[in-house]
Amino acid sequence: MVGHIPENILDDILSRVDIAEVISASIPLKRAGKNFKANCPFHHEKTPSFMVSTDRQIYHCFGCGESGNAFKFLMRYDHLEFPEAVEFLAKKAGVVLPEYKEKSDTAVSISTQLYKINELAGAFYAANLNSEAGIYAKKYLLERGINEESIKSFKLGFALDKWDALISFLRAKNVPLALLEKAGLILEKQAGGYYDRFRNRAIFPIFDVKSKILAFGARQLPSLDKIKDEHAQPKYINSPETPIYTKGRNLYGLDFAKEAIRQNDYVAIVEGYLDFIVPYQEGLKNIVASLGTALTEEQVRLLKRHTNNVVMVYDGDIAGQMATLRTLDIFIEEGVNVKVSPLPAGFDPDLFVRKNGIDSFREIINNAEKIFDYKLRILKTQYSASDIEGKAKISSEMLATINKFNNAVLRSEYVKSLAEALKVKEEALLQELNKIKPVLPAAHVHKAAGPKKTINMNPTEKLLIKMMMEEAGIVNQIRQELAPADFQDEVACKIVSVMFDLDAQGKTIDANSLINHLGDEYISQVICESAFMPDIAEQRVQEVVFDCVQRLKKEKAKLKREYLHEQIRLAQHSGDEEKLRLLMQEFHHLTKKIPPVSSPVADASMI
Repeated sequence: MVGHIPENILDDILSRVDIAEVISASIPLKRAGKNFKANCPFHHEKTPSFMVSTDRQIYHCFGCGESGNAFKFLMRYDHLEFPEAVEFLAKKAGVVLPEYKEKSDTAVSISTQLYKINELAGAFYAANLNSEAGIYAKKYLLERGINEESIKSFKLGFALDKWDALISFLRAKNVPLALLEKAGLILEKQAGGYYDRFRNRAIFPIFDVKSKILAFGARQLPSLDKIKDEHAQPKYINSPETPIYTKGRNLYGLDFAKEAIRQNDYVAIVEGYLDFIVPYQEGLKNIVASLGTALTEEQVRLLKRHTNNVVMVYDGDIAGQMATLRTLDIFIEEGVNVKVSPLPAGFDPDLFVRKNGIDSFREIINNAEKIFDYKLRILKTQYSASDIEGKAKISSEMLATINKFNNAVLRSEYVKSLAEALKVKEEALLQELNKIKPVLPAAHVHKAAGPKKTINMNPTEKLLIKMMMEEAGIVNQIRQELAPADFQDEVACKIVSVMFDLDAQGKTIDANSLINHLGDEYISQVICESAFMPDIAEQRVQEVVFDCVQRLKKEKAKLKREYLHEQIRLAQHSGDEEKLRLLMQEFHHLTKKIPPVSSPVADASMI
């Protein structure tokens, strides 16, 4: 059993799902012969090196080495624990998982427990909104233009105006206070005890791409008591960072919008919850909210899994303009095409759509400014383009952005445009540009999620592993000729040993199931890289197998002979005549057994 789930159940699940379908739900795949390819979601690249094989039901990135099957992809891409990935695919495949009891509460991952707690809390808040106590909160949401359907879809809720409403609800379900605190739902009192973090506020659950609740945002409700100072509390308070939630790594609404983003091949980015919900509700589906004033690299990379085209739609005030300027360079560094659609002063996306309609909002997006034009226009409002000092400041800011483009033609054209706009010599701008420290290409700046290990395995051993995974009867044939120890690479020895055991038990041997049996990151990389080696023509399989077996036997004999050479030298040096005689006999016997290699498969292009 793996993680308390029988291996036959795991194999059954994998046999019923298509890895290309699983992966394409998260990143766009393009057909490449009998395989699919994409830009790797686990490291920055411009040329696709991420391959997906439907025949073998595996994926492998030739850039960073990330490899695996459908379970592994979900674990890496969606940050799921193994049981969570199994449960997700089992449900998709219609496989009923056997009930099993965990050894202890600690056996359930913290992330799994926090997700469950958030679901309970989200249901509690949603029920409150539809109760008598939530009448005012629901009236507020409806007046803000959010309809009943959206309230239900986005699971909007209400935190009661009590200090311990959520605590009492979850304690009745035997949820420990320590876990509630870890989920960020309660706060510790100075005098001891706890109280609810969110009270008398409209609640906005924050979902991950699989629609699981990560955290909550809570908006203050306008006070019925006009004398009360409505600015005494912040308008919004949000969940703190937890083991499952990092603000700068998530985008509000992406789980709802990802399909529309892929279909339209662009995304509109707004700032807040209502700025997302109202346009989405009115028909603009390819939209997300940044959950803050400035996007992070992690959020930009998250978007890149779905599109390379972005339109920023932030408020038209100074704060919105500065937030946009801070973000633009991140998009450039990540190789994303970005435009900007500033709104009229005094408007945010929520208010603009309610006042002017979704068609007017779409028109603003369609008329988005190019990054160069937008930044130059904003800088001209801050500095005078008619005096020397102003030109110097504007050019300095613009050249810092231009320098981040990795394409020399783009840099050259932008410098030319800047020179014309500021009425300065192009040569002077080029001199200033050359003073700026060069920006390394993104591939050198951004690290893969895990460092790639170089596979130095003997190509012959990799080729044998490939054929044993893909050709019926080959495993048993090789098992008659070689032992696992005949494979010099330690990982190859381990893979082959498992193959031999599975073959002896009459079980299926393929890359997909081997990954489950072995589980190690590096071993998965070896298995997948071997599987993606060029195929051998059917009529040549036996010839290649014979050649590879003979090569391994010869290599083993060669290593043994080198070992005997050293032992003979030591025996001669020590004067041990009897040991020397026995070693010489063994050496001559070994020399007669070394097999020849005559097959034309010796061509390096084959192995």
